[in-house]
Amino acid sequence: MIRRTQGSQLPVVSSPAQSSVDYGRKWYAMAAVGVGVLLATIDGSIVNIALPTIRADFGTSLPVVQWVSVAYLLTLASLTLGVGRWGDIVGKKRIYLAGFVLFTLASVLCGAAPSIGFLIAFRVIQALGAVMILALGAAILTEAFPPQERGKALGLIGTFVSVGVVTGPVVGGLILATFDWRAIFLVNLPVGIIGTWMVIRFVPRTPPAGGQRFDLPGALLLALALLLISLGVTFGQDLGYGAPPVVAAILGGLVLGVAFVVVEKHTPTPMLPLGMFRNPLLSVSVATGFLAFSALSATFFLLPFYLQGVLGFDLPKTGLALSAAPLVIGVVAPLAGILSDRMGVRRLTLAGLTIMGLAYLGFQTLGTDTTFLGFALVAIPIGLGIGTFQSPNNSAIMGSVSREYAGVAGGMLTLTRLLGQIAGVAAIASLWATRVLASAGPDFTGDAVSAPHTDQVRALHETAVVMAGIIGVAMLIGWYGLRRERATREPGISGG
Repeated sequence: MIRRTQGSQLPVVSSPAQSSVDYGRKWYAMAAVGVGVLLATIDGSIVNIALPTIRADFGTSLPVVQWVSVAYLLTLASLTLGVGRWGDIVGKKRIYLAGFVLFTLASVLCGAAPSIGFLIAFRVIQALGAVMILALGAAILTEAFPPQERGKALGLIGTFVSVGVVTGPVVGGLILATFDWRAIFLVNLPVGIIGTWMVIRFVPRTPPAGGQRFDLPGALLLALALLLISLGVTFGQDLGYGAPPVVAAILGGLVLGVAFVVVEKHTPTPMLPLGMFRNPLLSVSVATGFLAFSALSATFFLLPFYLQGVLGFDLPKTGLALSAAPLVIGVVAPLAGILSDRMGVRRLTLAGLTIMGLAYLGFQTLGTDTTFLGFALVAIPIGLGIGTFQSPNNSAIMGSVSREYAGVAGGMLTLTRLLGQIAGVAAIASLWATRVLASAGPDFTGDAVSAPHTDQVRALHETAVVMAGIIGVAMLIGWYGLRRERATREPGISGG
């Protein structure tokens, strides 16, 4: 059976199992997946706010305690695609359920960790559970909802993510103000139990397509390649990108990446069929998603330094200011998803990228005396832009592959976001620090965050122009994708 993707005339193979799904239970599946996404999202932001307390409790150093977050992120980045493919082969519900159970149990272990080393190890286990949840949630919803409502479903997941981003620091602050830091992990236990029951009860068990084998060599090569590159980029922020260990890690990751491509070309059942990227709807969406999240992640990394260090906002006011964009995303994302179901994806993604690019140019209005309202007027368009872009772009990725590879497509959504976060924060934060020190002059001997406020703001203006340029590149790629899609709509082209 052949169906067409929304916004594209490229044929995508569907299977009989998909057409037999009971769509009457789609909102129950949405609730189950939403709880998982919300839990995994909140956990990341809660942990970050607790790192100073954890460091003091264990009497360890800042570089060591940072691995509580870094280990989690690296595990997600290296295993997402492999787990997505695993779910395609053995069944998405089975892996998603196992992820819920593992995440919940690992949360209890984190809360009982006797040392910083055990906590980091338990965070890796927790990340394994989170990978199973995040990699397969979108794929489950793609099967639970009819194709013409895919954008709406993925847009609502964007709302869950935004709610998690906004409430995480707030909930974490309330917990830390009342309880020990261990409570931020133990609070996952009741939510995890409820979520596990919801998955068992509500997530449809769609039989996987037969005749598939898991490509273990390809999965291992890709995981190691992503891990080495992520490690290199992460350590490069402190050691410098010319340091031998950093260069060795990045080059090693690239070599393994080439080996992965070679293996995939000669494997009958590859983990990642490289031919799927000949579909411009998929390749363009992955590329633009990576660039958009590179800029967005760097933005949320830099802005707290500006709000607290330059404007003098306290923690509650900073959290409120930073919540403006996620709140807008939470409102706009489902609306954009619904629109994408009706009018296609590419024009909406281009509109979202355009808004983002203009918003970064608006950073030139930020100064040393910007008011809360003045900052909000700059931050809100960022949320409007990414909210308009994200849901249609996610829908494009999920609609570009056959059901047999829906888990891989869902993994791509998570991976593009994670790699964008790693690369964007590393590169753009380093650029900002370099420009601060250059502006401060050779006589200044401190670090970037202790430089005069005018120099920090000048560097923020320069960095924002670079981020607008990154979005501009994404717009060019998106425009190319739109032209390719229009070319496929010529008379005489048939999907059958």
